[in-house]
Amino acid sequence: EVEKELETQQVLLQQIQSHRALWEHRQGKGQAKDSQRLIGGGLSDPRKAGTRAPGASVAPTAPDSDTVIPVVVIACDRVTVRRCLDKLLQYRPSAALHPIIVSQDCGHEDTARAIAAYGERVTHLRQPELGDMPVRPEHRKFQGYYKIARHYRWALGQVFNTLGYSAAVIVEDDLEVAPDFFEYFRALLPLLRQDPSLWCVSAWNDNGREGVVDAGAPELLYRTDFFPGLGWMLLRELWAELEPKWPAAFWDDWMRQPEQRRGRACLRPEVSRTLTFGRKGVSLGQFFDQYLRYIKLNSQFVPFTRLDLSYLEKAAYDRTFEEKVYSAPLVRPEELTQGGGQLRGTGPYRVQYSSRDSFKVFAKALGVMDDLKSGVPRAGYRGVVSFLHKGRRVYLAPPPGWKGYDTTWS
Repeated sequence: EVEKELETQQVLLQQIQSHRALWEHRQGKGQAKDSQRLIGGGLSDPRKAGTRAPGASVAPTAPDSDTVIPVVVIACDRVTVRRCLDKLLQYRPSAALHPIIVSQDCGHEDTARAIAAYGERVTHLRQPELGDMPVRPEHRKFQGYYKIARHYRWALGQVFNTLGYSAAVIVEDDLEVAPDFFEYFRALLPLLRQDPSLWCVSAWNDNGREGVVDAGAPELLYRTDFFPGLGWMLLRELWAELEPKWPAAFWDDWMRQPEQRRGRACLRPEVSRTLTFGRKGVSLGQFFDQYLRYIKLNSQFVPFTRLDLSYLEKAAYDRTFEEKVYSAPLVRPEELTQGGGQLRGTGPYRVQYSSRDSFKVFAKALGVMDDLKSGVPRAGYRGVVSFLHKGRRVYLAPPPGWKGYDTTWS
């Protein structure tokens, strides 16, 4: 087992190395060295990286070879941030194109020393306001959530307003990344920039448990109306929109409200490119034990920057997606759960729900998450949740002619 794992890691690193050489060739060795030197000295102007003339068109799948995309690690008091940083550094194809910025809250000195041990390989920022926040009496038990929102606001302000980056990937200190984590985000950046119906790219599939995803199709990507978080990329323009109204607490659920989403979608993978290993946190590990520990982390390197990703553009995607979903045979949940009966093949099959209660009952029976936020199911798009059940592709879907989400379904 150990030898097999070492062989797998060697192959992955060779693949990453080949892409590193490709990117450096595109960027130019001199430019890469200058960029790294200037960033290290705090003198660069990353706002100039990746800028384009107004109205200039870019092929949706053409990767931005010159855009600096920092990875911002949100840290607090977990010395296990080392696991997160070790994987980021192991898989990072270019220090110049992907600087790692660790933003630390909490003032925890053991964690600060763990971060400092990486020296110039990472930039260590410290959130200066460490005191408790004023909250109403019934929210005192949620003090941790208020501090997290405050930290996110400060960190995102540093990245976009102070350092001036045009895009950034946000991860938390308890996330481990997949071998193609950087490749994934770089390939999808042009689409995020061009398609106004998108507002984020996430590395996470909320229904990403082993057996519920097709591990043999790591290249498969989706649009989703649900904000996944847990390793996500946003643009500076989105931060300019969100910052003036950033919430005091519960920032992720706030992002899922229709006032923020405004009908926009995120991109997400079939197989997650992040895995959380942090049982310790403000949620006291309950959600981790019940669900997060079973998420499947992608182990294959997919060369996304060489793939045609134009199928993710809204018009083409919606047309194909709706056709696939509503041409699938309609079945009852028990036909899937009780051995399959007369069902043949791997699907797809469609299970139809018509109310909040029927969605929750069917989702629970089929092994996917049954909660909704502002009426949107986790990993859902146009009300449809796509997943595997006992090796069959299943669409848990509303009736044809979907008219939008009912925010009372929460």
